Amino acid sequence: MELDISPLAPAQFAELNPVAGVDLFTAPIGNGYKGRNNLLLAKLCEGTKVAGVFTTSKCASAPIDWCKAHIANGTARGLLVNAGNANAFVGQVGAETVEQTAQAAAAFIGCTPQDIFVSSTGVIGEPLDPAPMMDAIGQLTEDHLGDYEAAANAIRTTDTYAKGAGAVLDLDGVEINISGIAKGSGMIAPNMATMLAYVFTDAPVSAEVLDQLLKPANQSSFNAITVDSDTSTSDCCLLFATGQADIEPITDINDPRCALLAEALNAVLHDLALQIVCDGEGAQKLITVKVEGAVSDESADVIARSIANSPLVKTAVAGEDANWGRVVMAVGKAGEPADRDKLQIRFGDLLLTEQGRRSPHYKEEEASAYMQNDQIEIGVDLGLGDGTATIYTCDLTHGYISINGDYRS
Repeated sequence: MELDISPLAPAQFAELNPVAGVDLFTAPIGNGYKGRNNLLLAKLCEGTKVAGVFTTSKCASAPIDWCKAHIANGTARGLLVNAGNANAFVGQVGAETVEQTAQAAAAFIGCTPQDIFVSSTGVIGEPLDPAPMMDAIGQLTEDHLGDYEAAANAIRTTDTYAKGAGAVLDLDGVEINISGIAKGSGMIAPNMATMLAYVFTDAPVSAEVLDQLLKPANQSSFNAITVDSDTSTSDCCLLFATGQADIEPITDINDPRCALLAEALNAVLHDLALQIVCDGEGAQKLITVKVEGAVSDESADVIARSIANSPLVKTAVAGEDANWGRVVMAVGKAGEPADRDKLQIRFGDLLLTEQGRRSPHYKEEEASAYMQNDQIEIGVDLGLGDGTATIYTCDLTHGYISINGDYRS
């Protein structure tokens, strides 16, 4: 059964430009997943470069092992994704399935299996039969070619909407396109990226520079979101550059053009990351946690995550309860330097605490009215230094329990 679309969903899927050198095929594996296409095969032109970031989970899936083993090559000819089964924690059969399906995709494209990057998402612990996937790949034709919205739909599991974002920029007088898709709704506390994200550009960029662009962009986007504090076995973000744009290749991160490319890439990843939070399982509100005045950025990050991951903070927001005491609790439990008498807490522009107590300007009715918004900002100033951090999360509702309690039913 399809879930109701999140109230925080964009009005429509983003208008994404085609990226030269990328053909997107989608099809069902068997009857599909929840009655929809659940196989994506992206065919990439010769010369495509790739960079990636992957989950730090110690129980990573077989596809993650495969991708990490081949990412250093820096080249790609295909991307194969299935939804419904994570191919994780299934023993040696998981690796065998990855290899067989990569071989099938390579045969379809005309390349080596090592140039196929593989992802799986869905239930953990259930063996993934390669035969239906291989059959589906073998039957692909031009009739299965689709756009980015079709591709984004094919990689969904509990997502209530397809996620896409793009950018267009000018480099050397030539139009450069960046188009990306992502999936993610639960098991989101990326410690590298999100559930799954794939970004394509026609810019000619070396694999080394792609890596240098992707890692900081990932840190301020996918690594700055959390839905439930749980890091997936299957998280990955892959960035592909087909090199089809007619400009001089970018092979040095100090190339002045990298600044423009980085700005556009950061915007795309940030957009995709927020769409994931807005589709958090059962989410009704988007929460931005901003911490400043910490002793360091690293300390601010720990405190911001303590607030963003607190079930008590998240349920208070869900109930539209201006219970700022839960934010005090989350700051205090983080284990980072904090001075009770210097701590200031805000909801939006409303100052709630100062000098170790409730602000004399605090008005409960104003705070309660603010909590009725569908976007909430929690601000914390520790008054100790220059460290800052921003983390994005969502509220915790009964919907999260219902979705996850019935996940395999």
